[in-house]
Amino acid sequence: MTDPWATFGADLHLDPTGSTGLRAGLMDALREAVRTGRLTPGTRLPSSRTLAADLGIARNTVADAYAELVAEGWLTARQGSGTRVARRAAPRPTTALRAPRARPPRGAPAYSLKPGTPDLATFPRAEWLKAARRALSAAPNDAFGYGDPRGRVELRTVLAEYLARARGVYADPDRIVVCSGFVHALMLLGKVLRGRRVREVAVESYGLDVHTRLLTDAGLRIPCLPLDELGTRTGELHTLRNAGAVLLTPAHQFPTGVPLHPDRRAAAVDWARSTGGLVLEDDYDGEFRYDRQPVGALQGLDPERVVYLGTASKSLAPGLRLGWMVAPRALAAGIAEAKGVSDWAPSALDQLTLAEFMASGAYDRHVRSMRLRYRNRRDQLVAALAERAPQIRVSGIAAGLHAVLELPEGSEAEVIRAAAWQGLVVEGLAYFRHPDADLKREALVIGYGTPTDSAWTGALEALLRVLT
Repeated sequence: MTDPWATFGADLHLDPTGSTGLRAGLMDALREAVRTGRLTPGTRLPSSRTLAADLGIARNTVADAYAELVAEGWLTARQGSGTRVARRAAPRPTTALRAPRARPPRGAPAYSLKPGTPDLATFPRAEWLKAARRALSAAPNDAFGYGDPRGRVELRTVLAEYLARARGVYADPDRIVVCSGFVHALMLLGKVLRGRRVREVAVESYGLDVHTRLLTDAGLRIPCLPLDELGTRTGELHTLRNAGAVLLTPAHQFPTGVPLHPDRRAAAVDWARSTGGLVLEDDYDGEFRYDRQPVGALQGLDPERVVYLGTASKSLAPGLRLGWMVAPRALAAGIAEAKGVSDWAPSALDQLTLAEFMASGAYDRHVRSMRLRYRNRRDQLVAALAERAPQIRVSGIAAGLHAVLELPEGSEAEVIRAAAWQGLVVEGLAYFRHPDADLKREALVIGYGTPTDSAWTGALEALLRVLT
């Protein structure tokens, strides 16, 4: 290799030589060019074919180097836009933090590691647009009417096949109700449960307050169940004499990240069978698992006692407002009736687009791609903490889009304030605690799926400065 110059509009000077191998040498050269500012944010790089030809190396070597640098946050790649230098924030001074003033700096934070949101920049726009065009071209005339309150049959049919195959759910299209996300589903269930004279719905001792608030707004009391390293202690459901249902996140408990132990899964179903109660299964993060075998849906143990709830909010984007329920036969008609009098429903065209997107295989491909991307980020988070903050124990990382960082007692609020001074938004475990919860842990809940690729490196560095 005698010519280290590659041309794409303007010359790109790289010297990928050295003793570390072609791929590693190329990656080091690109990192150095970005680090020193020679390649500025937004600069479009040559295609892998062009750069490989100019450097006289294999195209796969360049493609692999690009892919790894995208995963690390140095570059971004988007169909139709090519590979570009990531728009990373300017490095912050590494000097020690000054004593806190009365209030944190004004203005929007630079980074967010709040849990509950995927990387919105990775939404598959091109594939979604293709699916939308096909769906619109094939849409029957009745798709533009009010339609079935259960949702479009095309989507319910595809969902029944997908959920059976990917999540072990027993379903047929008649038992599926399409809704505008999990919140909408829970609103409908609250109304139906009240109509069935249910007065209490047991919840986990840690969870989202918006969900418990929806239940209380429906006039339901929400006693909480204890939680430990095996998940929610569902065996204690029998002590709640007035509970007619229980809301669980068995695949990946939110926010602690603990999968529900098989014995406790069975205990929840046994309770529902013996009392006539219902299990409301929030399949939170069920599609994103990394270090363990997939945990199938709890609904598979008893489809007549479990209401399965899922959404496209984590796998695609919350802005789609698309979710679904798989209901027991005795409940399906009541849920559809409750939804029928509501005008809060997802667009029929969006439903048809999702049906086409799933039927074409694009949904499976996207989920697999995102699973690898999120696992990469999780591994980078764990490795960085092990190197620079080894005193921090990380848990809840076998699946999902967030990790729990255990903190010393009494330090959670102080760490959150310090993060704000670094321009970083984080949430503590206390934010998700039920008022009656016995266990009071100090921890951060870090949503490593939230930042874009270009913001991930800066967000991670800001977090490390807070914790070291």
